[in-house]
Amino acid sequence: MTTFIQQLINGLMLGSVYALLALGYTMVYGIVKLINFAHGDIYTLGAYFGYFFIKVLHLNFFIALILAMAVSAIIGVVIEYIAYRPLRHSPRIAVLISALGISFLLENGMTYLYGSDQRSFPQAIKTVQYHFYGIQVSNIQLIIAITSIVLMLLLTYIVKNTKMGRAMRAVSADPDAASLMGININHTISFTFAIGSALAAAGGVLIGLYYNSIDPLMGMTPGLKAFVAAVLGGIGIIPGAAVCGWLIGILETMVQATAFSDYKDAIVYAMLIVILLIKPTGILGKNKREKV
Repeated sequence: MTTFIQQLINGLMLGSVYALLALGYTMVYGIVKLINFAHGDIYTLGAYFGYFFIKVLHLNFFIALILAMAVSAIIGVVIEYIAYRPLRHSPRIAVLISALGISFLLENGMTYLYGSDQRSFPQAIKTVQYHFYGIQVSNIQLIIAITSIVLMLLLTYIVKNTKMGRAMRAVSADPDAASLMGININHTISFTFAIGSALAAAGGVLIGLYYNSIDPLMGMTPGLKAFVAAVLGGIGIIPGAAVCGWLIGILETMVQATAFSDYKDAIVYAMLIVILLIKPTGILGKNKREKV
């Protein structure tokens, strides 16, 4: 039982990072119906920005985290403006190819600039282990969990209680009607990309601190798993993305503790296939009738 609870805690920590990434996927899709495959690479950029602010500028970890989120938010807006906005009314396949192109550009650009080797992420916070009845929890795990929950609550507040949040919901429901009501579609979409990129960057910095290593391709696998979480939760549904991010983190950690640890990624994707066969709209998704 102690081992189960320990793995559950580890899974919730990992799932918190997947949840932050999945929120960015689902927000962007909910607004512009776009799968931003460069989102995992923003996660990588966030980790490298955090590395720079801590290692080179010697900033406090939380200040570095906020700055990494801010810079990544700006990059997310620039990517939307350059790569996605000109193709907004083009066939979806064109936008999808553009997203893949941006992803490869960021990955290869990071590899060219910093090399493909792993770098040790500076331990800006000394690790302290807490023991409760045989269960071990570190202060780093608590920081990851608390930071993730705070960011998710902040996102919920923005979406539900601010003017920009109401604009996001209006554009998601009907962009044409929102435009007629005076909502600036471009500003709303840019804000969505900024928020999603900031959350992804936070995940990158937190995971760099936890695993003490970063590399230019570190966002590929977490990005795909976060996309799986967004789809499982019902793409475009914010609570579903968060919940399924935690579920995937728990599932992966539980499998890793068994003899099937080499197949932990395959089991995650198998779960996606099974659930979509049963409920194609995702766990929290609803069937919608569309006019043909």
